[in-house]
Amino acid sequence: MSPQDAPERYAGAEAGRRRGAGPEAGPGARRPAEQALDRDVAPDVDRDPRTGPRTVEPPSAIERAAAWSRRHRRAVDVGTTALLALFLVVPANASPGAGPQTWLLSLLLVAPLVWRRTAPRLTFGLVVAAGLLVLLVGDSANPGLVAVLVTVHSVTAYGTRRDGRAVLVVGVLAAGAATARFVALPSGDLVAAAAAGSALSLLVVAAWSIGQLSRVRVSHEAALTERARLLEAERDQQAVIAAAAERARIAREMHDVVAHSLAVVVAQADGGRYAARADPAAAVRALETIAGTGRQALADMRGLLGVLREDGAARRTPQPGAGDLADLVEDLRAGGLDVRLEEHGERRPLPPSPGLAVHRIAQESLTNVLKHAGPRASAVVRVRWLEGAVALEVLDDGRGAGAAPAPPGGQGLVGMRERAALTGGSVEAGPAPGGGWRVRALVPDEPPAADRAGAAATARAEARR
Repeated sequence: MSPQDAPERYAGAEAGRRRGAGPEAGPGARRPAEQALDRDVAPDVDRDPRTGPRTVEPPSAIERAAAWSRRHRRAVDVGTTALLALFLVVPANASPGAGPQTWLLSLLLVAPLVWRRTAPRLTFGLVVAAGLLVLLVGDSANPGLVAVLVTVHSVTAYGTRRDGRAVLVVGVLAAGAATARFVALPSGDLVAAAAAGSALSLLVVAAWSIGQLSRVRVSHEAALTERARLLEAERDQQAVIAAAAERARIAREMHDVVAHSLAVVVAQADGGRYAARADPAAAVRALETIAGTGRQALADMRGLLGVLREDGAARRTPQPGAGDLADLVEDLRAGGLDVRLEEHGERRPLPPSPGLAVHRIAQESLTNVLKHAGPRASAVVRVRWLEGAVALEVLDDGRGAGAAPAPPGGQGLVGMRERAALTGGSVEAGPAPGGGWRVRALVPDEPPAADRAGAAATARAEARR
C-alpha cells in the first residue's frame, strides 16, 4: 500500500471543509453568524485575490450603536418610549389649562410605542384607537400626537407590506380628519385648512417614506442573517459527511495494509514451518519473504500516518496502479500462491483514482485467496482493456479446505465495492461455477466529475505547501 493515495481520498473532505466553513473551520472556529456580528463591533480583515489581505476600517460609533440596538431591541423600545413620555406626556400635564384628560390621552398615544418593533399591528391598533379619542374629546395641542408619526414609521418598517399601505392610507385620512376637526370647523377658513391638511399629509408621507427605507435595511439584515444560518447548517452537514467519509477511507487503507501483508506473512510462516526440516533453503526463503513483507507494511503504515498528520517529511512515492499488477502477482507467487496474470487488449496509462482502484481490488481478491481458498488453491487474474473502462476478474479454484472461516463483519468486499463506486464502477463477487470464488470489477477510465474536482483541489493545496 502506498500512502500517497491518502490526499486523494481526503480531497472530498477537504472540498467539503472549504465549501462549508473555510480553512479555519474546526472546534475553535467562529460560527458564520458570530463572525457577521463581530463585523458590527470589531475591525475585520478582507482578502483581495490580487493584493492579499486588506484591512477594513473599524465600525463607527453610529454603527456600533446600531448593532447594540439590534441586540437589545426590547430595552431600546422601552427606553425610547420612556423618553417620549418624559418629553410629551409630562409637558402635556404641566401646560396651563391642561387637565387629566389631556394627560391621559397623551399617555394612550405614547404607551403603545413599547411594542412598535415587536408587535407593529398591535401598536397601530392602539394608536388609532387613541387618535379617535383625541378627535372626539381632545384638542390639537396634545403633544402626544407626535406618536402618530412614529407609529407610521414603525409599522411601515417592521410590519408587512400590507400593513405599510394601510398605515399610509389611515395616516392621510387622519390628517384630513384632524384638519377638519381642529382647523376647518372652528375657523371656517378653507385656505388655512387646506394648508394645514397638506402639511400634516406631507408629514405622514415623509414618515412613511423613511419607514420604507428602514424596511429595506431590515429586510437586507434579515437576508444576511438567514444566509449565515444556512451557511452554518451547511458547514455542520459537510463536517459530518467529511468525518464519515474519512473514517471509511482510513478503514479501507488500514485494511489494505494490514490484511494483505498479514495474509502473506501467515502463508509464508506456514510454508516455512512445514519445509524447515525437509528443505531448510525453502524455510530461509520464506523467512526472507516474511521480513520483506513486514518491512514494506511498516513503511506503508508509517507513510499513511505521516499523511494523516500532514507531516511534510512523509515519504512521497507514486501510488500503485493497474500497471503494477504484474509486480503484485509476482510477489504473491513468490509467497507461495499459484497465480498467473492474463491481459487482453492494449494496456494504457490510467488516471490515479481508477488505476488505484484496479490495483486494490486485485490485491484484496488475491489476499482473500490466500486466506480462504485453501493450501493448494490456484488463481488467475484477467485484465481486459476495454474502450473507456477496465474489466478485472480474479478467479480461484479453491474449495476452502483447511482455510479459516471468514470472520463476520469483514471489510474486504465492502472496501472493494466502495473503491469501485468512487470511480463510477461496480464490483460483483460470489461463488464460481464448479467451485472456487470469482470477483468481477468494471472500472471506468475517468472518475466522476466530483472526484476530479477534489483531486484538482488537492493538487493545488499540495502546490501551495
